[in-house]
Amino acid sequence: MDIGSFDPAAILPFIAIGFAAQIVDGALGMAFGVISNTLLVAVLGVPPALASQRVHLVECFTTGISGISHLIHGNIDKRLFLRLLVPGVIGGVLGAYVLSSLDASAVKPFVLLYLTGIGIWLLVRGVLYPPKLKDAKLIAPLGLVGGFLDAAGGGGWGPVVTSNLLIQGADPRKVVGTVNSVEFFLTLTVSLAFILHLGIADVAGATLGLLVGGVAAAPIGAWAAKRIPAKPMLIMVGVVLTLTSVFGIYKAWF
Repeated sequence: MDIGSFDPAAILPFIAIGFAAQIVDGALGMAFGVISNTLLVAVLGVPPALASQRVHLVECFTTGISGISHLIHGNIDKRLFLRLLVPGVIGGVLGAYVLSSLDASAVKPFVLLYLTGIGIWLLVRGVLYPPKLKDAKLIAPLGLVGGFLDAAGGGGWGPVVTSNLLIQGADPRKVVGTVNSVEFFLTLTVSLAFILHLGIADVAGATLGLLVGGVAAAPIGAWAAKRIPAKPMLIMVGVVLTLTSVFGIYKAWF
């Protein structure tokens, strides 16, 4: 199948992947890239580099729709948004700048080990303890690191920033909504040059399917984030973060 050509029937699997990935990402604040890339490569046989390009482009649109939906549902903490936005964009620009000279693949497994530990801790915390909400203190450095890793490592904003804000005790619903909204500006910043150079063929086929599915699911994810109680949300974030991180470690080292 030529994934760069437009075929209404052929893009249905890509619509399903985009829809499923965005439901998880919109509700839990992470995993669109991981889920989409995994299914595209492992299930549909799309070349890894091509899959990454398609997903990155689609995220420019899905994060925008998701951010608007979270705003409508009252899931955004404006103060947290502003404190994450500038450091996140700066980190993204730095990550994109050093990508050509930095072997991010060598660092990524160690970041995934760290995220696995965070995921297990969130899972245990959600199961054993009622969450006690408090204001997060470490925000700007977290945004800077999250933005850098997202650009230089090909993903990581949601898992890094969402999980660490939850560890600090911030309101899960506000964390998910705010992190999703900031991600739009981050993704747009690091992807702008790439988008400007894409031809019309690159918005057809796989990319169009992911885009349709992701945009359709974005409002549903925001609606779900508003209605999922804090405790089960912590558990679900812990499970998703742990599984995706362990899978990433397996791919990198085995």
